[in-house]
Amino acid sequence: QVVLVESGGGLVQPGGSLRLSCAASGFAINRYSMGWFRQVPGKEREFVAGIKWSGSNTDYAELVKDRFTISADNAKNTVYLQMNMLSLEDTALYFCAKRKDAYWWNMQREENEYDYWGQGTQVTVSS
Repeated sequence: QVVLVESGGGLVQPGGSLRLSCAASGFAINRYSMGWFRQVPGKEREFVAGIKWSGSNTDYAELVKDRFTISADNAKNTVYLQMNMLSLEDTALYFCAKRKDAYWWNMQREENEYDYWGQGTQVTVSS
């Protein structure tokens, strides 16, 4: 059974940092590319970052590029999202997701390319 559990969200001041974790079970993250998405109430869910199953490639939305870093620890079967220089606009519910197909990297920004999602972890940036 595939399960994704996010953690690490919370309240942080502008300019601060948080590290989100996504603990995966029921599959091996070194076979599936993974992604982080976020959603604000009333808006569509948007792509944040993706990492290739091999760890050799990453992709970031323009709004978070140079501030966020996605990484994976195969031994722990966990994907991380390090978020630095957080701004008010980063406030959202953050989800991790597993790609449908093993050993596939393209179209990582497309929500329908993912088949399992976590329950989300809330990130609130406020002074």
